[in-house]
Amino acid sequence: MKPRGGSIMRYAAPVRAAAHRFAFLLLLALAVGLIVLGKADAILVERLRSVVDDAFAPILEALASPMATVDETIADIRDLVHLRSENLRLKEDNARLHEWEQRARELTAQNQALRETLKFVPHDETRSVTARVIADSGGSFVRSLLVDAGSRDGVTKGEAAAAGEGLVGRVAEVGNLSSRVLLITDLNSRIPVMVESTRDHAILAGDNTDQPHLAYLPPNLTLSPGDRIVTASDGGAFPPGLPIGVVASTSDGVVRIQPFANWSRLEYVRIVDYGLKGILGPVDASPSSTPARGRRAAKP
Repeated sequence: MKPRGGSIMRYAAPVRAAAHRFAFLLLLALAVGLIVLGKADAILVERLRSVVDDAFAPILEALASPMATVDETIADIRDLVHLRSENLRLKEDNARLHEWEQRARELTAQNQALRETLKFVPHDETRSVTARVIADSGGSFVRSLLVDAGSRDGVTKGEAAAAGEGLVGRVAEVGNLSSRVLLITDLNSRIPVMVESTRDHAILAGDNTDQPHLAYLPPNLTLSPGDRIVTASDGGAFPPGLPIGVVASTSDGVVRIQPFANWSRLEYVRIVDYGLKGILGPVDASPSSTPARGRRAAKP
């Protein structure tokens, strides 16, 4: 017994061949028929079109949903690429802004330091130069500064160094490009001073503390905290009247002076040449000249 499938294929083959042969003619005839029908009965064609649309609407809707998802995914990918490039650009802008901010802070601090330095107005100034503090050898045995101005800038030994509103020291060593300033708080510093209100003279003696003391005060002289101390012309080292500080305390017979200079914010000093050649002379401010550990300041 022969399989039935072979009989069906044998009978269907001529039909399929005929359909392939006349498919174009059938489609053409169907199109012509629809056109003729549309001209003859437009309402019937419109209803037929509606029925076909209703039949294919769910299919088109089902096909449109994945396409919309694909479009949204492509749009999201484009947004991510754009966000990545935008993020890189923002990071670069942020880095540049941080750099400018740091530069602005440095310039602000430098401007503030220079303004503080310019508060000091020298009397009868003949020449001055502003120098940056490049090293601070402040410690228990020496109080001096290294500044970036030397003989190339006209700096000479003995010239006054000021910052803010008052005197901070005098030039003790001079190199070609730098100089060392001996602070008024150093153990080796001795400066003729006077009380501004009473004009009584004394010696401001450094003892390696932030508050030097007065020596050789006149007997029975009474000082109060806040009394201003200025330079005296004794010895011809400094012109009279340069502000130094105020009386901070008078305990145990020791008069301590609080200098006007702010030691913690000393970035620039103004070196002033008054044309005086006083008897103070040069002082060796090198660490080797400092006293041995345990040595006390010489008492007046």
